[in-house]
Amino acid sequence: MNPEIKSYFPILNQEINGHPLVYLDSAATSQKPTPVIEALKEYYEFDNSNVHRGVHTLGNRATEKYEGAREKVQQFINANSTQEIVFLRGTTTAINLVAQSYGRANVEEGDEIVITYMEHHSNIIPWQQLAKERGAVLKYIELEEDGTISLENVRAAITDRTKIVSMVYVSNVLGTMNPVKEVAKIAHEHGAVMMVDGAQAAPHLKIDVQDLDCDFFAFSGHKMVGPTGIGVLYGKKHLLEAMEPVEFGGEMIDFVGLYDSTWKELPWKFEGGTPIIAGAVGLAAAIDFLQDIGLDEIEKHEHHMAATAMDKMSKIEGLDIYGPTDPAKRAGIVTFNLKEVHPHDVATVLDMSGIAVRAGHHCAQPLMKWLDVTATARASFYLYNDESDIDRLVEGLRSAKEYFSDVF
Repeated sequence: MNPEIKSYFPILNQEINGHPLVYLDSAATSQKPTPVIEALKEYYEFDNSNVHRGVHTLGNRATEKYEGAREKVQQFINANSTQEIVFLRGTTTAINLVAQSYGRANVEEGDEIVITYMEHHSNIIPWQQLAKERGAVLKYIELEEDGTISLENVRAAITDRTKIVSMVYVSNVLGTMNPVKEVAKIAHEHGAVMMVDGAQAAPHLKIDVQDLDCDFFAFSGHKMVGPTGIGVLYGKKHLLEAMEPVEFGGEMIDFVGLYDSTWKELPWKFEGGTPIIAGAVGLAAAIDFLQDIGLDEIEKHEHHMAATAMDKMSKIEGLDIYGPTDPAKRAGIVTFNLKEVHPHDVATVLDMSGIAVRAGHHCAQPLMKWLDVTATARASFYLYNDESDIDRLVEGLRSAKEYFSDVF
């Protein structure tokens, strides 16, 4: 990876507690490059207006940028049409929309919803609520010992009663890369639809929803060098057309009468209220930035970072690393614990050296239970990290181990 990439991220050029910042928390949110920051600034300075309804110049320019961003997203994930691209607040909102609209219309008592133990809470709770409401059965695909899933266990979990299969593409804890294309095929053989949580995949892998043949795919802008508050739901056109909106108001209507109303066509019927215009502009700039570097290069770099980090961290006695041992099966996420030291304490000591990692249950409490831990620490790498960041992390972990061995 080009070492000059880091220079595009102004936030990284600072010291934390007297040390140069090492940011290893991109799985929570990524940092933003200058082109994205400038795109947002330019929009607010020159083009700020509401979209679609106006006929004045600013309104037309804002609409052009907003819908241009939709075209860019369509190409980015290789959707068939811009009608299949819905702008929402993020992955969480997208999954909830599918559960509340498609799920309520298609899941009946005794039907099955199938997920895995490694899901983010955003891909568990909506299905829990739907199952309770509809009298459906929520089933979990068993995990292998290394935190991967086997297609054998997938086939054992999915039956002809299964209506929805929802799975994370890349685990935000284990870094596991799931075989979602193969799972989608199995789901379709049983007449079920496949929802993919792509929040940790879209920033790091080249996505082709037609090749995956998933029915729904969701991701968030803020994890892929874009702004917060903007996300995408991709859905196959025939499914979205049959779905009812779950938010009602301005922008999404065609005609409003005193006692009845009709909706706009796709995708606008799902975008009630003033849309996330600046967020879409920033997301378009983020896509340009990532594509200029190349998603293949980013994926290759992150595999290298994960492999290097795991190799160096594994030499620290008393440090446990969770997830696949084969770096080819995981993205740039390394989750770990120092024996007898709470991960919050580890993260605090690292922060004193300017190293930012995440500690806690990572919105994945069922997975923590499966791992038999209450919490973990997590280092997540992205395109602006290099091997010197890994060395700083390893040095910081050795210092933390020494500090706590002296304390206890």
